[in-house]
Amino acid sequence: MLRYVLIFLSLISSSYVNAEIKYKIIKNLENTDNLGFNFEQNINGKIENGKCTIEYPRKIFCEYARSNNKILVSNGKSLVVKTRTSYYRYPLKKTPLNLILDKNYLISKIYELEETITKKNLINFKIMEKENKINLFFDKKTYDLVGWQNTDIYQNFNITFLSSIKKNRVISKKMFKLPIQN
Repeated sequence: MLRYVLIFLSLISSSYVNAEIKYKIIKNLENTDNLGFNFEQNINGKIENGKCTIEYPRKIFCEYARSNNKILVSNGKSLVVKTRTSYYRYPLKKTPLNLILDKNYLISKIYELEETITKKNLINFKIMEKENKINLFFDKKTYDLVGWQNTDIYQNFNITFLSSIKKNRVISKKMFKLPIQN
């Protein structure tokens, strides 16, 4: 009998801890207007890195290090990837970033999803939305978004890790202006 009581108390305690984690992640997202961070991105084994700024909803500006002046910019409607020699423009809604850059969408999904806590102190939420499968990772101590996994529009497996995260900085709105084509 004591064994069953202990199991029951353990389940209640576990549910409370999980609800508290979700609440803290949601509160953190609600209180975040923008993020600046360094990133490392692995696309099918090719590793790139640089710096990004996200402004909710759906805006991002990334400068890649050691690459043909590569930048990635979203103004909330379109996504542009530009290098010295190429220029690609996509409707943002056709990319997984449309969901990742929408904090209200993320909050609504986190409310309904079950989280997994990994050995590396990461909290993972798996989102399945139409053709998009996205794994979001949050830090267990800070509750900050620290990365995601998804398949991009070319069916490449993409893993992005965030570091040196700074929230709610003063940023220029011009940053999210789409660059012109060469």
